Amino acid sequence: MKFSSALKFNAVSEWWEEYIDYDTLKKYIYQLEKQQQGLSSSYQDLESNERTSLVGRPDDAATDSIFIPLLDKELKKITLFYENQEKELFEELEELEALVQKQDEIGLEGDHYVDDGEYDDEDDESISRSPVGQRRRRLSSAFTHSRNTSIPGGTSAPETSARPHRYSISSSEGDMEDSIASLKWPIRKVANTLRGMRDSVTMRESVTSSALLETVWTARTNYAYDTRLLFKRRITTLYITFTSLRSYVEVNHSGFRKILKKYDKVTYSELKDHYLHDVVEQSLPFTSTAKDKLNSAVDRLVELYMKCVTQGNRNLAKQQLKLHQRENIAWERDTVWRQMIGRERRGEGAASRSLGASLVKEPEPGLFAIPTPLGRVPVTRKVLFLITALIVFAVLLSVRVVDGEEANRCFAVLIFCTILWATEAIPLFVTSILVPLLLVCLRVVRNPDTEQRLSAQDATKFIFSAMFSPTIMLLIGGFTISSALSKTSIDRVLITRVLSLAGTKPSVVLLAFMCVSCFASMWISNVAAPTLCFTLIRPILRTLPPKTSFAPALILGIALAANIGGQSSPISSPQNLIALQNMDDPLDWGTWFAVAIPVSALSILLIWGLLLASYRPSRSPDGEGDIEIRPIRATKEPFTRQQYWVSFVCIATIALWCIAHSIEDYVGDMGVIAIIPVLAFFATGILKKDDFEQFAWTIVFLAMGGIALGKGVTSSGLLEIMGEIIRDLVDGFSLYNVVLILSPIVLVISTFISHTIASVLLVPIAKEVASSLGGNHQNLLIFVTALICSAGMGMPVSGFPNQTAATQEDDLGELYLSNVDFLKNGVPASIFATLVVATVGYSIMFAIG
Repeated sequence: MKFSSALKFNAVSEWWEEYIDYDTLKKYIYQLEKQQQGLSSSYQDLESNERTSLVGRPDDAATDSIFIPLLDKELKKITLFYENQEKELFEELEELEALVQKQDEIGLEGDHYVDDGEYDDEDDESISRSPVGQRRRRLSSAFTHSRNTSIPGGTSAPETSARPHRYSISSSEGDMEDSIASLKWPIRKVANTLRGMRDSVTMRESVTSSALLETVWTARTNYAYDTRLLFKRRITTLYITFTSLRSYVEVNHSGFRKILKKYDKVTYSELKDHYLHDVVEQSLPFTSTAKDKLNSAVDRLVELYMKCVTQGNRNLAKQQLKLHQRENIAWERDTVWRQMIGRERRGEGAASRSLGASLVKEPEPGLFAIPTPLGRVPVTRKVLFLITALIVFAVLLSVRVVDGEEANRCFAVLIFCTILWATEAIPLFVTSILVPLLLVCLRVVRNPDTEQRLSAQDATKFIFSAMFSPTIMLLIGGFTISSALSKTSIDRVLITRVLSLAGTKPSVVLLAFMCVSCFASMWISNVAAPTLCFTLIRPILRTLPPKTSFAPALILGIALAANIGGQSSPISSPQNLIALQNMDDPLDWGTWFAVAIPVSALSILLIWGLLLASYRPSRSPDGEGDIEIRPIRATKEPFTRQQYWVSFVCIATIALWCIAHSIEDYVGDMGVIAIIPVLAFFATGILKKDDFEQFAWTIVFLAMGGIALGKGVTSSGLLEIMGEIIRDLVDGFSLYNVVLILSPIVLVISTFISHTIASVLLVPIAKEVASSLGGNHQNLLIFVTALICSAGMGMPVSGFPNQTAATQEDDLGELYLSNVDFLKNGVPASIFATLVVATVGYSIMFAIG
């Protein structure tokens, strides 16, 4: 990656103007190079693809005298900015340490809540005019409170028991500042009390010495919980700012080193070593003393966090602070789509996840070790699964299980891939890529006309031509729409406007979020939709009372609704595309919506009722009142021309998909229509090459492998053999009885393995079952199978939305959901959704033919 691109990615957006102006300095270097060589007055910069004009032509000795003042100007700008930031941050750190020390004197036992009325305006104004107070206002959106009463710092009388508790919850980032302003930050009282002792607080390490940290906060009262939470937020925000400042120094030092290296290389000078060591590294931000001071401040914050939050566990304190730092970077610099791809690349996606694990993903421990001449080799669970799959594969290849050599080999491939997909011994997409290799090398593919085995060359052409089908192009078109909606923030704008109408009742807000999650899953996939929704509910979760039942109900409701949303449109999940691929006469979007939308809507209502009965989310934790949620504020910014263009293209594409059968003489297939958004967004610059590279290509290859395996099963003759067995099993059963038998089988399998893999394995079986029944019921059974694959959501591992929900934590690092939550609510929800498909869905399918 070029340094200019790396600078944009690593820079803090608010400080962008204060970084080294690398691009401008690079242009000056090319100008000096041209002047040195006496080139024409117009020079093409191949790296930046820009042309520059020059005036004058200095000799070689003059280049340093021109370039050094430019470097000095940048260095002065960086130094002044760093001095101001350093002074302000250390003042806040001193105050924070003093507050912690004062809190130790007050203690965490009992109830020290302070009423708002104890603060006078004069005190508030004096603090707000201070540098720390001004900084606090800028950071105030990071701090919210779970009670209308204030938190530590006084000795006011407790609330009377006659007055019921009433909780006020901020539901959006914009509401946080209003909420904080009304709450009169309780820390101000302590700060005012400590005004006289601030002069005695110095920058020395003695403030965070053993005298301050000799005890840790372990009390578990409501007051102690709120106090720890408040200090956690202050420490975390200050930690993020200090580490950002440290990164600012490192990035700028790297910038000077890179630009000086480029200067020496282009102009044949030897300025780098002299200027870097004698000038840059002697300036304040880059001296060893300044760096040690920053590192010391970060260590002091870790010590404070260890004392206030993690009860003396230093390693856990470091892990949690680093996690908050990463989340801040993701929130500030990425779209939701990029966040989702980042999770997949870090191994936290649907293909690889350790649920309920620690904050930092640890490698899988070995079950035992095998001694070898090169050392002891640990054997993990995945290695055992892989070895088992290989042994089964070898046995099936050597034993005749079904008639026909090609069919027997294809059966071995099918079982081998099924074991790998079910156990995830290797990543799912790697297994999919393995499918065409096995089909070609084992000579499984036959000519459909002559039933003669194809040569390796012909089999390769046949398999690869089938893998990149119109269905795959439809999937890529769906990714393009998803990325465009996310990048232009249309998804966030529309969702916040819908949620602004939800009101303040928790039950209504829960239903609103479930509907939004389901609807978002239709268009930005049920992989990206929960990521977006969990981002939107962070302000609510941060301000909920401790141990409220609304938080787990909301998180689980979003996850279950996202699974249901996977049924709702052909592009909302890969299993729907697998179903379309296997239909001889694929359904158009209008027919799909006619069945899926009523089924999804009824399922959402049933699951909503289940969550209300299970959690009673409206009740406060102490049972003395109802929680109240402020309405989310809809954005007031008007749609831009770019957003209108994206909306028009998306609506037009979806409309064409809905009438695809009517215009198939002109467009051929829905996959051709999927090219429209690709052209419209990438050709106009709305999406860039980086966006294309960040598509979920693992999902694409997963679907391609499933298609290839389906072709192998069909062409090898294995499907015909399976068909004969299935005919005997379903002989005498009516169509509806077959649906009732097939539904629980599909539900159980899709609950424990990937929904996509379940569809890869079960859709061909449903297709063969339909052909065994006679009549034109193929599309119906395939459709039922695909919809029920999305209904498998009874376990934490059942689909990406559940896996994401299971990792959600509160501010103190505790998981909102446990396995019991999924078993108690996810299993009944799965059964409800399956029954809706098998009854209402079946009736609609049968009615529309």
